[in-house]
Amino acid sequence: MENPVIILGAQAVGTAALDAFLSNDLVVYCLLDDDPKLQKSELLEVPVMGATDDAELLKLLGKKCEVFVATDDAASRRSLTQMLRQEYEAVPVNAIHQRASVSAHATLGHGNYVGPNAVVAALATLGNGCLINGNAVVEARATVGDYAQLGSGALLGAGASVGELAFVGAGAVVVAGVSIGDKARVGAGSVVVADVPKGQTVFGNPAVKV
Repeated sequence: MENPVIILGAQAVGTAALDAFLSNDLVVYCLLDDDPKLQKSELLEVPVMGATDDAELLKLLGKKCEVFVATDDAASRRSLTQMLRQEYEAVPVNAIHQRASVSAHATLGHGNYVGPNAVVAALATLGNGCLINGNAVVEARATVGDYAQLGSGALLGAGASVGELAFVGAGAVVVAGVSIGDKARVGAGSVVVADVPKGQTVFGNPAVKV
């Protein structure tokens, strides 16, 4: 990546993404955040220069700067990404921490975050805008849908799948071959041994509907 990066979001995900880019000695031009308290401050010595709709800074996207969308809310990640594509013809780059292990035989979309010590195994697939937090594991042939999130230390077993906009909490285990539906939520520390329907929330060991 030759161009510097502008990160949209300067809170938890923005901090993690910034650390990932810096771990690879990549230049981050600035961060943008809609919280006025964060604007005109610095994060890891990188300036937070304005809001996420700052037209003057967003004009830099494409030829001069790359972009990464770093908001915790999956719907916001999706809408910001769509805006960038439509108005600026900009596609978010991936933020992969230097200590992450991503197989050369995995398939990744755009705008994904893969945290320190996370593993994305051979033949695994990440869609667009996924958050794979530190120490999470996506085993062989597992699939993570667009804008889904795996919490720290979560394990997605071989051939398992997580649907679009779904959330798997920290330390949860989704056993091999199990499917988590779109917009479903898995509580932290749960063990999922059966498919979870679209939009359902489950918790426990074994995980049950709540």
